[in-house]
Amino acid sequence: MINSIRYFEENSIKRFEELENNFMKNPTKMAEYIVGIAEEGNRFLLKMIQETLESMNQMIIGSPLRKRHWDIECHSSKQLTTSIGDVTFTKTLFVNKETGKSEYLLDRILELEKHERMTEDAVTRMLLETVQTSYRRGGEECSELSGVSKQTVKNKLHQLQFPQMEKCKAEKKSVDYLYIEADEDHVSLQFREKKGDLKENENHQKNNCLITKLVYVHEGIENESPKSKRHKLVNPYYFCRVCSGKENEKFWDEVYEYIADYYDLSTVKKIYVSGDGGAWIKAGMKRIAGITYVLDEFHLEKYLTKLTSHMLDSRDDAKEELRKIIRFKKKDDFSKKADELKGYLKDDTGLKRMNEAEEYILSNWMAARARLLHKDGVKGCSAEGHVSHILSARMSSRPMGWSIKGASVMAQLRAYYLNGGNVLELVRYQKKELPKASGSEYEVLSGADIMVSETKRHGELGKYLETISHHISKENKKQIFFQAHLWNL
Repeated sequence: MINSIRYFEENSIKRFEELENNFMKNPTKMAEYIVGIAEEGNRFLLKMIQETLESMNQMIIGSPLRKRHWDIECHSSKQLTTSIGDVTFTKTLFVNKETGKSEYLLDRILELEKHERMTEDAVTRMLLETVQTSYRRGGEECSELSGVSKQTVKNKLHQLQFPQMEKCKAEKKSVDYLYIEADEDHVSLQFREKKGDLKENENHQKNNCLITKLVYVHEGIENESPKSKRHKLVNPYYFCRVCSGKENEKFWDEVYEYIADYYDLSTVKKIYVSGDGGAWIKAGMKRIAGITYVLDEFHLEKYLTKLTSHMLDSRDDAKEELRKIIRFKKKDDFSKKADELKGYLKDDTGLKRMNEAEEYILSNWMAARARLLHKDGVKGCSAEGHVSHILSARMSSRPMGWSIKGASVMAQLRAYYLNGGNVLELVRYQKKELPKASGSEYEVLSGADIMVSETKRHGELGKYLETISHHISKENKKQIFFQAHLWNL
């Protein structure tokens, strides 16, 4: 740490004094003062990181354990983008005496994959920004003093793998009603398999639409605060996917696994599924036993409006009459009333619109009735609003084009983020276990493991070990802790 302290004395202190003097001269420039201090502070911290990494590399060079199996081949520099800036340090390439294989042993200890250029904290910052704004902003915000390109952000995003949903560690919840709401967003593709493969139909429209699906589970609705008129969902959990066919079945199975794992289903009176009647939603209902389908209120009102919009001043009365028929009468009564309303409209376009609306309501008759009766715990559905905030806000509200892979990963990342997932842990989940080097027959022990082992081995005398360790210099302590990792070399 000597070099970084020297840098602080020779450069940072001088820079801090200069910034303070400028601020004293012009007190209105507080923002420049704060930003300047932060930047110089980060440069000092990068010097500390550089010196620490190079010190670790020197410990490997001087290690007798290393010398048994590895020879020095050459030295080179490496640059890593961290959350506070780029750090450049020297590392050593070693060659294995038995296999002839070359490897940077410091990279192995740091668990840096080959050609890795970003630290975990920088990738975490990048993903936290990307999931909310754009690839460009993610690249800019990954580090305080530097950044990466949009292409780098895209590559990192496309490589993401998500862990399986964690099992519930607490006692299962007992609730009277559970609510599943589902809807979809339509995002635009740049291409399907490769650039230029989007075809145009006779109306000059490209087949560039991709459906991203949203399902979320919650326990009901409550006020945000005792006096607030705004509402919020109780314990929502989100699932987002781009899927079809068998993948759609797996998607719904994941939803059911969450419900079965977190809730005591023997105490649940009913599980309601609310949606717009899409085929993929109805198909999902078959994957979950004992659920009741309720039509999304937004779409029900949308099609009732299509049936009555031409009635001018009488449209509200006509719409209310249709609602009463749905609540208490039969499909034939609804069709008769729809035919009566059609009699007031003569143009073919309007009739086509009304026929589609009538068919939609009749095909979702019992679900529409359940929605309008609001019995047995049926609540309002907010699927349209959630699609807007969870998917559309990031993926389709502004002109942008996606690949199928990019849209799929972003949809999952949005759900992971909104469910409170730890993005740093997600970044660490991506690490693949590095193959062990030749000669690594020993179990890897941390410094703490060694202390515990020594305490047990010496029995009663082991209680003095901690006291003795306090008299070891800090520099020697660091070497003891780091040497433990060299057993794997």
